[in-house]
Amino acid sequence: MCGICGFIEKNSKVSLPREHILEMMMTALIHRGPDQGKSWLSEKAALGFRRLSIIDLEGSVQPMANETGELMLVFNGEIYNYQELRQQLLEAGHSFSTQGDSEVLLHGYEEWGERLPEHLRGMFAFAIWDEKNERLYAARDPFGIKPFYYTLADGCFIFASEIKGILPHPSYKKKLNTEALEQYLSFQYSALEQTFFQGIRQLKPGHFLKYDRKTSSLELTQYFVPELYPGCSEKQKEKTGENPEKTDMERWVSLLDQVIGASVKTHMAADVEVGAFLSGGVDSSLVAAEFTGTKTFTVGFGKSQTRYNEMPLAKELAEELNLSHKGKQISEREFWEAVPEVLYHMDEPSGDPSAVALYFVSREAARKVKVVVSGEGADELFGGYCIYCEPNALRLYQKLPSLLRKGIAGLATHLPNMRGRSFLIRGSMPVEERFIGNANLFTAKERKRLLKIKTKALSPQEFLSNDYEDARALDDASRMQYIDLLHWLPGDILQKADRMSMAHSLELRVPYLDREVFEVARCLPANYKQKKQVSKYLFRQVAARHLPAASSSRRKLGFPVPLGHFLTSETGSEAILRAFHSPAAEKFFNREALDELMAGRGFGRGNTNRKLWAVYAFLVWYEIYFPEEASR
Repeated sequence: MCGICGFIEKNSKVSLPREHILEMMMTALIHRGPDQGKSWLSEKAALGFRRLSIIDLEGSVQPMANETGELMLVFNGEIYNYQELRQQLLEAGHSFSTQGDSEVLLHGYEEWGERLPEHLRGMFAFAIWDEKNERLYAARDPFGIKPFYYTLADGCFIFASEIKGILPHPSYKKKLNTEALEQYLSFQYSALEQTFFQGIRQLKPGHFLKYDRKTSSLELTQYFVPELYPGCSEKQKEKTGENPEKTDMERWVSLLDQVIGASVKTHMAADVEVGAFLSGGVDSSLVAAEFTGTKTFTVGFGKSQTRYNEMPLAKELAEELNLSHKGKQISEREFWEAVPEVLYHMDEPSGDPSAVALYFVSREAARKVKVVVSGEGADELFGGYCIYCEPNALRLYQKLPSLLRKGIAGLATHLPNMRGRSFLIRGSMPVEERFIGNANLFTAKERKRLLKIKTKALSPQEFLSNDYEDARALDDASRMQYIDLLHWLPGDILQKADRMSMAHSLELRVPYLDREVFEVARCLPANYKQKKQVSKYLFRQVAARHLPAASSSRRKLGFPVPLGHFLTSETGSEAILRAFHSPAAEKFFNREALDELMAGRGFGRGNTNRKLWAVYAFLVWYEIYFPEEASR
């Protein structure tokens, strides 16, 4: 795993030496690649690379040139089918001087051009500079496992693995994007293609870009869409070669079992030791169960045997699977002390407190190994979130006339916060109105009341309307799943996974988010993903083949944080009070709305704690990245 950066100039107006600028950009990314730092510069372009050595430890030095020196590559990620592609390219007449996957990208680009990503199985963000034709080509993997950011500033195209790698370039002038802030308050993460830094964009998952230096033109192309086809493919079931007398369910279980096992084996390829995160839940447990003897890692909060501490469960499972295990209990003091460091590494605000837990489990793992596998993506691919069962629960109620349900919902809004109230309100809405993703914090109306500043931000429903329209033929649960694949997965889950592991120079691999696994997952029948109120139903049948019954049926936790307790403790109260009365708080938020959030923190108050945390995280992040403005 590595950090990449670079810039393409035409008429530079900066006075600093170009070598010095590139070095500052690379230094900002040193945590992504502490093993080696190399650079390449011509009169037209500059490329920087920080390396974390995993495969071909002595070779595959980047930036890497092709035989003629006309193409230069910087690459972050792993290509798991590189040996297969290497053989294809050898047969096509290409010659190789290294044993790693980086050179496969160079020759693959020579052979397949901009269609190169369609051949790749892996996680990647890379850029290839064509010195002769003065063009840059860059691509990001289908699910957004690896990041890529870019900007056009003062006639200069600048890119990096993280936003902090772009900020040192003097052509870019830092300014807050307030529209990103407003959407963040609803989604919990940076939801836009435009980041919190005005002018800096992310290359979206499943996209590639082409930048032409001669014309200063930028072109974006989507090469992959995570479309779902529930129950549509008989060919998928035929791949198993199973006895045709087996039930439909048994054939799907066999197929999914085979493809997950093969993916885990593929993701174990490395020239260094590979460990595993083990939260105690079914996703990480199944990954860990696919191999023996590996080191596993988990963290927990509070005393043992509580809902916030999965360490006893993880330890018990590791012993049953003959896995080495290391647990770390995080104190409240450690939690609060880590928050600024976490938000620095996140680049943008994150309202997801589990990022802090991921920061600590990554730190523990990095002390023992350089690579870990983890269970991210299983919920999005196999229908694992409990909210996906909501359409089943609402089915009978939604047979009532729409006007009647809306009338009942109107009455329910005046009821106290009691059991069944949310059911009546949400049941009156179509799925595209009630579901914007796994985090749904402030409504459009609530965030307008909270914010002092005015933006042109769309409502969450307007923002997602085109995506919902694309999925209009699917059942409601699959439509929700599609929205999460496009937004929640890359924006929250994979963002924190990449940043928190890379903060400790640890490579994190996600075997579920694999091209071959997705080809099966996208065709799973809807009734096999959720059965009544059981989520991820068929996946649990696969897990039951490899895990104790208690593990395969366990509900999702995923390194949970006791947020309610932390926000009401003495330390938490002081931290919130200080942030909510800072100059930044006065600049962006209305006092009355902030006081209401403060009054509502604690236990048993719906998502008030999460709303408060999202605001707090933004204020801490703003002080880190905009210290001059934050103090005014």
